[in-house]
Amino acid sequence: MTDKNKPSGTEKDTAAPASSKDTATNASDKATSSPSHTDTKVSDKTQAGDKPSVAPSSSAKETQPAKPSKPTASAPVKEKKGGRGLAVLAIVLVIALGAGLYYHGHQQSMQYNAGIATLSSQVSELKTALEDSDKQAQAAVQKATQDTQVLIDQQGKTIASLQSALADVKGRRPNDWLLAEANYLVNQAGRQLWLQHDVLTATTLMENADQRIAELNDPSLTPLRQAMAKDIQQLKAIKRIDRDGIVLRLNSLQQEVDKLPLANAIIPEGEAVVPETVSDNVDDWQQNLKASLSDFVSQFITYRKRDGDVVPLLTPAQTFYLQENLKAKLDQAITAVYRQNGRLYAESLKAAEEWAERFYNQDAKITESFVSTLKALSQQTIAVSYPEALESQLLISDLLADRLRRDLAPLSTGESSQ
Repeated sequence: MTDKNKPSGTEKDTAAPASSKDTATNASDKATSSPSHTDTKVSDKTQAGDKPSVAPSSSAKETQPAKPSKPTASAPVKEKKGGRGLAVLAIVLVIALGAGLYYHGHQQSMQYNAGIATLSSQVSELKTALEDSDKQAQAAVQKATQDTQVLIDQQGKTIASLQSALADVKGRRPNDWLLAEANYLVNQAGRQLWLQHDVLTATTLMENADQRIAELNDPSLTPLRQAMAKDIQQLKAIKRIDRDGIVLRLNSLQQEVDKLPLANAIIPEGEAVVPETVSDNVDDWQQNLKASLSDFVSQFITYRKRDGDVVPLLTPAQTFYLQENLKAKLDQAITAVYRQNGRLYAESLKAAEEWAERFYNQDAKITESFVSTLKALSQQTIAVSYPEALESQLLISDLLADRLRRDLAPLSTGESSQ
């Protein structure tokens, strides 16, 4: 039984080399893969009952039976464990590499974001500076434009004044001075007429202007002379009022107010008293007695019956107010004369006349003269209608302006050609 169970020498020889080759192959794989494979091999050998440090001898191999089932089972386990370790190591390496790449990418992204933020702030600052510079440039240009426009306007006015002065000097005929003088006289006549209502001075000025036009001896000025003749005739037709004479007479009346005598108290007329007579009839003794008593009493007391109101005398204060009010009415009449207000003039003189007739003695000569003067002055007309415009004033102004434009036209053409 022992011989049957023991393997033969050939079997030992064939089994031993196979196990040693497998052991050497596994050892080389474990050495190249990782230390954990070596630990696994040692533990495997220890479990199998072999010593790791001493190799089995040929005699021992001959005495011990070969166990082909164990070597064939341990080789696939060792190969499976080695592949799993490589996979784990590969996964770890991939995870570590991914983490490193992610960290590196994150750092690069942060640096890029910081750089972009810095560039954005710099761009904003440059944009703000550019806008400020643009605004300053526009303001400077606008100011320069305004200054230039002001200078252009001033130069234009200077050029116009120089042209006018040069036109006055260049080729000016002596007759033009007479036309300008006539224009001045006509304008002065209009001012005297409408501002001061001095018809006499206005007429004199118009006649002098007509003389200047006549000295020109220019047939083209005939329409102008016709208009001036019409204006002169119209001025002469205006009613002349001696305002100074009226004012002087009113002033003299004011001075006579204090000298006017006041009227006495006005008492109505009493009834006529018929004296009673004594009759010869004895039967009328009562009537005769009464008549005798009345005649006796009348020698001491007189009784008269009057119908009507009695106007009392004025007090000194009332007399003063009356005089001042009368002077004020005369002042209003003087103001109305200068303003040519006929209504105010008539009302003032009418009130003064009524007061003089009511409160002053009409039998006195001074009062009679005062009232008659007031009545005469109230008949005076102080309102005068003046012409609204002088026809010759517009014609001579247009004529003078036309001649000035004709003198300036050659000057402007010569300057533009230069």
